[in-house]
Amino acid sequence: MSLTFTPFDLGPVRLKNRLVMAPMQQYRGAPDGSATAYHPLHYGRCAEGGIGLIVVESTAVASNGRLFKDDIGLYADRHVAPLRAVTDAVHAHGVPVFVQLSHGGRKSHPPPGERLLAPSALAFDGDYGVPASMTPQDIAAAVQDFADAARRAVAAGFDGLELHAAHGYLIHQFLSPLSNRRDDAYGGCGAGRARFAREVAEAVRAAVGPGFPLSLRVSASDYVESGLTPALVTEAVEALQPCGIVAVHVSSGGLLPVPPAHSRPGYQLDWARQIREACGLPVIAVGGLHRRSLIESALADGQADLIAIGRPILERPDFMTDKLASVAFDG
Repeated sequence: MSLTFTPFDLGPVRLKNRLVMAPMQQYRGAPDGSATAYHPLHYGRCAEGGIGLIVVESTAVASNGRLFKDDIGLYADRHVAPLRAVTDAVHAHGVPVFVQLSHGGRKSHPPPGERLLAPSALAFDGDYGVPASMTPQDIAAAVQDFADAARRAVAAGFDGLELHAAHGYLIHQFLSPLSNRRDDAYGGCGAGRARFAREVAEAVRAAVGPGFPLSLRVSASDYVESGLTPALVTEAVEALQPCGIVAVHVSSGGLLPVPPAHSRPGYQLDWARQIREACGLPVIAVGGLHRRSLIESALADGQADLIAIGRPILERPDFMTDKLASVAFDG
């Protein structure tokens, strides 16, 4: 029996299969951060293709935290109605939909007059520039931004949230010793570096209430010595578990302009397995997992509970349908 097409529960949300549409930037947001007419059409078409769960692209919690100038956001009430059109389009096909909430930190494109912020005044590269080290007031404001965006996500009809703590964005920047050189309560040891993530998760949980599913996307490796490892990430995940995290979405990299040494299909599976075994939470694996045989073995061997797929679905939204599964997964 195929594990791929068996149901799975993320808290109170039942998925009809183990396949997740990974959050992928669409670069189609309005200048004010609103979703456009493109988004319900795009996500509705992807839901029609037979996926178990859709995670909407990285959605900014603050205007100074947009990853790109055409990102969508949930940092203002005006963003709720356009995203309600997205959730309605996905729900019309019986598919649950989460939204990924993010703040880019030093990898943001803030509008004129707003500051580039990060845990420490360390640039990602010469293009982004040197960020300002966040003050306690800046940190408190960012935590509130996540909570406010979460509240709007509930109003927009999302079934759950994914907190983006990967790919070199703000929460990741706090977690990694390579980007967090603070000597206050938000730096130093692992518990200090995880404090911002914990406060965000606590504030989000308070905003959405008990039982609403929260997942966490992490980077299991920074690809350089002295950076994040699965063990360090597990410590951070465990600090957030009291907030009711229902799944960990395991990716890697993004903190530094350093590529992975290998990016073969399934290259992140061992990291996913390590985190799954250590923290005891369901894990979403991602990274070149496009062949049915590889997906089945990852699920059967306990490397992951769910499999996220990105680019193939963008190219072919019906990639996951049962009638095409044998072609799509084995071609």
